Amino acid sequence: MRIYRLIILLVIGCVVVMLHAKEPKKVAPSYAWELLQPLGLAEPSTIDTTMINYGQKSVPSEQTIAYANTGNLGAAGIDMVYFDRKPMSDFFFRDALDAWLPMQGNHRFYNTRIPMTLLSYNTAGGKENKQDRLKATFSGNANAKLQFGASLDYLYSKGSYANQAVKNLMWGVASSYLGDRYEYQAFFNHYNGLNQDNGGITDDLYITDPAKLQGGETSVNAKTIPTNLTAARTRMKGQEFYMNHRYKVGFWEITPPNDTIPDDTIEHKRYIPVSSFIWTLNYTGATHKFFNDSPEEASKFWDNYYLTTGNSEDATSYWSLKNTFGVSLLEGFNKYAKAGLAAYVTHEIRRYTQSVDSIPISGPDRPEILTPYPFDSRISPKATENLLWVGAQLTKQSGRLLRYEATGKIGLIGPAAGEVHVAGNVSTRFKLLGDTVSITGYGLFANESAPYLMNNYVSNFFMWKNSFGKTRRLKFGGILNVPQTGTRLNIGAENVQNSIYFNDRSLPVQHGGSVQVFSASLEQNFRVGILNWNNKLTYQTSSDDAVLPLPKFAAYTNLFILFRVAKVLHVQFGVDCDYYSKYYAPGFQPATMAFYNQREVKVGNYPFMNLYLNMKLSRARFYVMMSHVNQGLTGKNYFALPHYPMNPRRFQMGVSVDFAN
Repeated sequence: MRIYRLIILLVIGCVVVMLHAKEPKKVAPSYAWELLQPLGLAEPSTIDTTMINYGQKSVPSEQTIAYANTGNLGAAGIDMVYFDRKPMSDFFFRDALDAWLPMQGNHRFYNTRIPMTLLSYNTAGGKENKQDRLKATFSGNANAKLQFGASLDYLYSKGSYANQAVKNLMWGVASSYLGDRYEYQAFFNHYNGLNQDNGGITDDLYITDPAKLQGGETSVNAKTIPTNLTAARTRMKGQEFYMNHRYKVGFWEITPPNDTIPDDTIEHKRYIPVSSFIWTLNYTGATHKFFNDSPEEASKFWDNYYLTTGNSEDATSYWSLKNTFGVSLLEGFNKYAKAGLAAYVTHEIRRYTQSVDSIPISGPDRPEILTPYPFDSRISPKATENLLWVGAQLTKQSGRLLRYEATGKIGLIGPAAGEVHVAGNVSTRFKLLGDTVSITGYGLFANESAPYLMNNYVSNFFMWKNSFGKTRRLKFGGILNVPQTGTRLNIGAENVQNSIYFNDRSLPVQHGGSVQVFSASLEQNFRVGILNWNNKLTYQTSSDDAVLPLPKFAAYTNLFILFRVAKVLHVQFGVDCDYYSKYYAPGFQPATMAFYNQREVKVGNYPFMNLYLNMKLSRARFYVMMSHVNQGLTGKNYFALPHYPMNPRRFQMGVSVDFAN
């Protein structure tokens, strides 16, 4: 506890020092950007210093409006709003932790003019269920063109329930240089996390009707609820190194002295790039390890042993090295160059290492469950893939009337042969009611191979060998954004053919037909004086919920008042609520970190509410919150996944300071 008290005192002390410091001198405004892949074009982003809803992300179930998760901050989860969900990656173990890990293939860069440090600390719970998160982001410029940055994110949470503790350390460094002729953007991110996996609680009645299990006693200590696993844990470790280099070829534009300014004799030079040559290098690596030290529990929880009947220790690792070379004609170098056009080639090497396949291929010693699978040879513990694509990108990032971006690639070599991926969007803006209204259309067509680990996998509790075909996706939709009325409408549809999912035995299978998804999402904000009511409503339907289960309706509503005290203290006080309709939510398999389809238990139809107070004073933000404030008032069936209840009611608080040095 001493370290936590020390951190709290340190942060409070920094706040006090900062609030008594002199106001910084006026400088040019800071800005941020992210990268548009695969060629590293800059897209505007934001610097997170807003007070609104500052504390909500410290609640596990608040990551999205329909977040199916195992109940602890930093633990496994999946977004059940289909259009917001990312497709399966080449290393599927990582997907379950996507909400907490650094974004792969992208990074937020800053140009802050003066050094900037964002420091935050959030905490919740008591001695048995402590939750702490410390985050720091630094960025500073050596000059107007050269920038350096670093980040740290330490998350430690014991969890509200037994055997679900999480410890995750993430850190990274970054740099960028934006010169007239040469640009580079680079970052390195590393993460190392340890998650306890409890397999869910043994009986849902501990939540829905504890009196039946406790001789009439209605109250229950969440930490004392028995769980299916007590000695299982997952280690996820990984890193990513990214570099984007761009050399621009063009000409110098010389502006003569301005005759209207007395004594102006200076010629002004500006470099006008016409084309550029691009090299992007992206290295990613990850290791997944699963341990179980209780064979007795394992025999009850899993159906099969393949490698050992004793303690389990599965290990699967992966690395990828991707090089992209491109050449582009840049947008805007003269009045006829209305768009940027680029062509590129990408080569990638993927390397997989996993447990040794030591089971018999045939005969009486072969596990019965593997019989239907075409195991005519053993799965190699190491495999290498070489892939090659060619592609093009068309972009228009400026202009009042029309902006667009389209990127397409075709696979030529290796598992990528025959792959097609084309995605893009087009938007227009116009004036309405004194404000700018935007309309955006988007689309995607993809015909892509199954990840290697969906076809070949070896571990103690699961083993499979498949020959899945390509998955085809066609998606299109549109977004209407009306800032004047606080309205944002997103309507889209997608058709998926040959989709891959995990069945009720937690094994990957491929659906031979097509599944259609329709989605309509409305964000509508209202404001009258200091009273605000923000809403997000999503309706979605799947044509086959046995293959792709989704809650038909999901909603987030936030009612709050926004005001200032003594003109310096900004205050947001309110209550928010997440809700989604009842559906057959996926189950969670700890050994593979996979979410599998099941048809036995429905979850949902439960509002999860938080009562909160967010404040901002100068450069300091802080909040206090009572999460799940409605526990016991709106029913007891508060499960995010089958047998994984949401966190019970608890007090949370946090502080964030923006140091502008």
